[in-house]
Order: sequence, then C-alpha cells, then structure tokens
Amino acid sequence: MRIKANATRQELARLKARIRMAQRGHRLLKDKRDQLMREFMSIVHESRQLRQELEERLNAAYRSFSLARAVLSPSVLEEALMVPGGAEEISVSYRNIMNVVVPEMEIQGREDEQADDTGDDTAGMLPSYGLATTSSDLDDAISKFQGILPLLVRLSHIERTIHLLADEIEKTRRRVNALEHVLIPELEQAVKSVEMRLEEIERSNISRLMKIKEIVRAH
Repeated sequence: MRIKANATRQELARLKARIRMAQRGHRLLKDKRDQLMREFMSIVHESRQLRQELEERLNAAYRSFSLARAVLSPSVLEEALMVPGGAEEISVSYRNIMNVVVPEMEIQGREDEQADDTGDDTAGMLPSYGLATTSSDLDDAISKFQGILPLLVRLSHIERTIHLLADEIEKTRRRVNALEHVLIPELEQAVKSVEMRLEEIERSNISRLMKIKEIVRAH
C-alpha cells in the first residue's frame, strides 16, 4: 500500500526519521536472525550427535535384552519385568536465547549417574527384582535402558528448543523481508514524491514572484 503524505517540510522530516528508524530496526533484526541461525545450527548439531548416541545405546540395550530373553523362560522374564522401578522426577528450568524462552529438563537425583555416562552404566543402580532366578544379561539390559532415560529427557528439551528457535527465525525473517522489500522502499518513494512536490511548489512560487516583479516594474 502506497504511503500518502502531505507536501510539507515537516512531513518530509517525519518520513526521513521513519526511514532512519526502519533501517536501524532492519539492521537489528538481521543481526538477531543471524545470531538465532548460529544458535539453531549449533543445537541441531548437538541433536544429531545425541540421536546417534541414543540409537547406539538402544541397539546395545536391545541386544542385551535379546540375550536375556534367550536364556530365561518367558514366565521368569515376565515376573522380573512386572516389578515397577522407582519413580523419576524431572525438574524444568528455562533460559533465554535472543528473547526466546526455551526449556531445560533434568532428572532429579541423576547427577552421579550422568557423571558416569562414559563409564559403567550400572553404577549406583540396583535391580528391582530378585537375582536368584534371573541372569546377568537381564541386569545388563535393564541398566542400559536406565542409562538411556537421561538422554531421552535431554533430547526432548533440545528438540523443543529447535522448534521454538525455528518459529522465531521464521518470524524474524518475515519482519526483515517486510522492512527490506516493503516498508523502506515505500517510505523512500514517499520521500521522493514529497521532495518533487515541494520542488514544484517552490518553482511555482518563484515563477509567481517573477511575474509580480514584472508587473511592478511595468507600472
């Protein structure tokens, strides 16, 4: 939509001030978009690494569980798995990335276990079933599945962060494009139009003054 403006010096100054403000906003939004993109790509890279690690751990856990299922009878296996484990509590906090509030989740009481992620997964974990009738393969499978839970929690809040950042990047990109391709060109066109009309008015005034001078001289 074309901007309508009166042909006055005050209106011209106001339009030029709007252009300066729009250009400043455009630069700030571009900087924000670029920073969001850097954060986005970093988090996407982390998400890919975490997914790869999660798939590797899941494969290892399912292999151990397959071994346990091969050596244990179905009734013994079912009885062992019917015993519920301890409840897990997840704490949720938030941080700000370029005015985008993203969640961070962590399993409470898992600090020691998370510190042992590169070591023995069975550290600090006790099975919730009897050991007399089960095998070490089942113990190994259960411990591996328990070690996967922190990765799932971390991956969930990372993927939520990716979605939030993607939405904000898209909104910022639309604002940048609107300023760059719509508002600023329309303001510049309005300034040119007002300047041309002011020049016409000034030429018309000069011409009128010259005619008045000629009339005065003639008398």
